[in-house]
Amino acid sequence: MQNPGIAKMVRAQFLSSIIAPIVAGTLLAYSINGHLDLLQFIIVLFIGIGLHVATNVYNDIYDTIQGTDKVNVHRNESSGGSGVLLDNPELMGKMYFLARMGLVMALVGTIALTPLIDRELWPLLWGLFLLSAFFSKYYTAPPFKLAYRGWGEVSVWFAFGPMAVLIATVGQGIDFHPMVLMLMPATGLSTSSILLAGQMIDLDADRAGGKHGVASRMGTGFTSVVYLLVQLGIVANMLVLFFYYPGSSWPFLLPLIPYVFIFPKAASIILKGHDDPDKVKVGAKFTVLTHVAFSLLLIIGFVIYLVLN
Repeated sequence: MQNPGIAKMVRAQFLSSIIAPIVAGTLLAYSINGHLDLLQFIIVLFIGIGLHVATNVYNDIYDTIQGTDKVNVHRNESSGGSGVLLDNPELMGKMYFLARMGLVMALVGTIALTPLIDRELWPLLWGLFLLSAFFSKYYTAPPFKLAYRGWGEVSVWFAFGPMAVLIATVGQGIDFHPMVLMLMPATGLSTSSILLAGQMIDLDADRAGGKHGVASRMGTGFTSVVYLLVQLGIVANMLVLFFYYPGSSWPFLLPLIPYVFIFPKAASIILKGHDDPDKVKVGAKFTVLTHVAFSLLLIIGFVIYLVLN
């Protein structure tokens, strides 16, 4: 059997989940302080990608070891991990190497960024790195196994929302500015929507493997409602930016375009067919497409906002 490429092993197609909040946070910091430190942005992006790679690979490793992936008959491109180790168990060592290198990348980036920012921001930078590294491994790894103990959704939202936005703004010398706080929720909610759709698909495997997320604990009907509320939370967050950011803020309505043209299809499928994994797979594809379009338009919206203001 042909070995998979590195892109599949690290699930590169989902890196938009970390790129979007870092780029948006950096552009927001630029709008606040009036200047952009390109080197520091590149370092923060390096840190974020390293942590996300570590998260994806460790998730595959420990879901395989703990049996969740082995019993998953509904694996697809939108849920269930990469399946690399099921088809190529001999790659376990290489997967561990990739995960550890992701953490090393993030550590090197954090060390490099430290002298480039104000000293009072050092504790915040290192706290974000250490907490992110903890989430990266122990999202599924023992002894904490956050995703197996009902903390997966909170971890994903926190890592890809508040933490990702904040480390981007810290890289530009900004900490808990009110405009930063207003931006924090949306990107994490967007990534969480993919997780929730995936949980409905992987319900049987998660229960068999002891992975107790919202769907495993509460069922698919409840999870479909949570999924809808999470998506509506993203819409509400963008409206907050539109109404409360100074100047010409209409560009923050651009990320809502997929919520007009794509999300209604996803919501209809998932709400009606939440207990049918094959139907939810279709809804999950539309959810991923909504997420990608939202992420891209969020960045474009910030660029236009900067041009206008």
